[in-house]
Order: sequence, then structure tokens, then C-alpha cells
Amino acid sequence: MDNISRKDRHLPYHYDDPKLMGKQQAYLELLYQYNMTRPSQNDQRQRLLKQMLAGIGENCHIEPPLHANWGAHHLHLGSGCYVNFNLKLVDDADIYIGNDCMISPNVVMATSGHPILPELRMNNYEYNFPITIGNNVWIGSGTQILPGVSIGDNTVIGAGSVVDKNIPANVVAYGTPCKVARSIGQHDRDYYFKSHRLDVWK
Repeated sequence: MDNISRKDRHLPYHYDDPKLMGKQQAYLELLYQYNMTRPSQNDQRQRLLKQMLAGIGENCHIEPPLHANWGAHHLHLGSGCYVNFNLKLVDDADIYIGNDCMISPNVVMATSGHPILPELRMNNYEYNFPITIGNNVWIGSGTQILPGVSIGDNTVIGAGSVVDKNIPANVVAYGTPCKVARSIGQHDRDYYFKSHRLDVWK
């Protein structure tokens, strides 16, 4: 089985296979262009995002700089998403982000890893598993999301978390490793931040 097939099946493969590298440099050139745009060049940014990403919905904004080893070529972004500064993607596999998501600064999403066995690492093996983030998710600043993780709709991930396992929908979760702290419910209808009472939706 060749390395392309092994990669597609999430098996350990040689990441330095020239046939696998494909158009990676061209994708990185587009990413470089995107990161060099001026704040006033929103139309150009939108055109570049449509070229760069695997898919993008309407009304999305990604603040440069964006870092991605495949130029965000495997990023699928829904509609109405806002991505703050310095998102880092290890996008060897697909990353799916739903609609109306907010990604805070300095978030890392890594789809790839390297085997623990030293001999495999010495021979340039790695593996990849996709990341899936649902609709209306807020990822706090400095969060790291690891290979194969899924996060359910409406969930909030607290700043600085390391998400190494699936997180369900409609919860607040945080920590290292990230764990569910509580469900989203009546408290969040009464208070928007700590003891600050909500004055809308009444």
C-alpha cells in the first residue's frame, strides 16, 4: 500500500514522500499572500480564502496571521465564523468547523501526530485524524485541539485547554486535559459573565 493510501486510511505513513507533498508549496504561497494583505484589503482576503480553503461559507473573517502547514487547504469553514489572530493549523487531514463559530487568538488545531515508538519516528512516520467542530462553538484563547477530536454544537472551550478527547454539545469545558465542567442552562440565561446579570432576552 502506498503512502497516499495509508494517509487516507489514517495509518502511519512516510510524510516525506514526494508524491504526497503534491501542491503543498503552491498552497503555502497563497497563505503567504493572505498574510501580507492590508487590513483595508478585505475583498482580496475573501478571494484568497476561497482559493485556499477546502470550503468556506458566507460572512467569514480570518485575522492574519494564519499559520498552516498545508496552507489551510484542508480547512472546511462554515458560514458566519470569526477567527482571531494567530490560528495555527497542522492541517495534514481535514478540519471541519461549523457555522457561527468563534476562534480566539493563538488556538492550535493539530490533525497529525507521530508514533511513540522511536524507530518509527526515526523513519519519518506520522499519522493523521480529522478534527470536527460543530455549530456555534466558542474556542477560548490558547486552546490546543489534538488529532481525531470532535466538539459538539454550542459548546464553549475555556482558554488554555488541551482538548484530547471528544467534548459533547451544549457544555462548558476546560482544563488540561479538557473536561466538561457543566451544562449550558438557566445560569447562562441569568448571567453573561460571573456575577454580571444579563439584561437581554427578558
